[in-house]
This record gives sequence, C-alpha cells and structure tokens, in this order.
Amino acid sequence: MASSDQQPEKAQPVMIVAIDESEHSAYALKWTLDHFFNNNNPVFKLVLLHARPSATSSVGLAGPGAAEVLPIVDSDLRKIAARVVESAKQLCVKKSVNDVIVEVVEGDARNVLCDTVEKYHASILVVGSHGYGAIKRAVLGSVSDYCAHHAHCTVMIVKKPKTKH
Repeated sequence: MASSDQQPEKAQPVMIVAIDESEHSAYALKWTLDHFFNNNNPVFKLVLLHARPSATSSVGLAGPGAAEVLPIVDSDLRKIAARVVESAKQLCVKKSVNDVIVEVVEGDARNVLCDTVEKYHASILVVGSHGYGAIKRAVLGSVSDYCAHHAHCTVMIVKKPKTKH
C-alpha cells in the first residue's frame, strides 16, 4: 500500500520551440537550450515544431502548368523541412539535450503553432523574431504577434542581437 504522503507525479510542463530555416530561429533555439536546458534535470519537456507550408500556398497559382510544378515545390519543401529538423536535432545533441519531440506539420505557421500549443497543453511557446520593420510586418503578418495574441500559453519572442559593424 502506498504511503498517503506521496504526491502523485505531475506531468512535466511542455515548451514548444518553433523552428524554421532562418538564423533567427536557430538563435532562438540556441538561446532556449542555453537558458532552460543547461542541466541534467530540465524543468520542461521540449518539443521542436516546424510548420511546413503547403505547395499550393507557396506557389500561389492555379491553372495550366500548376499540376506539373506542385510536386516539385512539395519535394523542395520536404527537403527544407528535413534540413531544418536535422539542424535543430544536431544543436540539441551538441547541447546534450536528447529527450526531444520533433514535429513537422503542414500549414500556416500561425495556426500550426497555436494548434500544437493546444495539443500538448504547452506552458511556453518560443518563437524567434525576424526583426521585420512595421511595413514588412504589416504586409507579411507577424507569426510572433499572432501567437502572442492567440496562443493559450506564455509566448516568448527571442530576438537576435543586432551585430555591430
């Protein structure tokens, strides 16, 4: 019979780190590993997430010729995703972080990130800041801004320091 003073084991909180092919993403992952996973007893369960755009959203065209182009674009997007994931895994191994879940989910990054937060009941979502100015952000939309307003967890935006010339 178990002792009544034992606490039931609590599930480890989850931290999701968004990864893509940018140097901002790589910096955010390195920063996160250095600040949250630098010991043998991490507080968080780490999930690395790459949102892979669909071929149709990347090409943005329909009509004659689209059917021939889409498989090529899809193949390229899969290769990029594989490179992103491999690079992130290598960074984790280099920092001695081996207990990692890696997911590649097709879709718009904003929705994929928020949906994955819900799936894992994540405590923190980490995204890198691409450092867009106001105009570029208005035209392209900011994934970090969207997540800060819609993700049901703390959102940490990691900015890469500006390099001095």
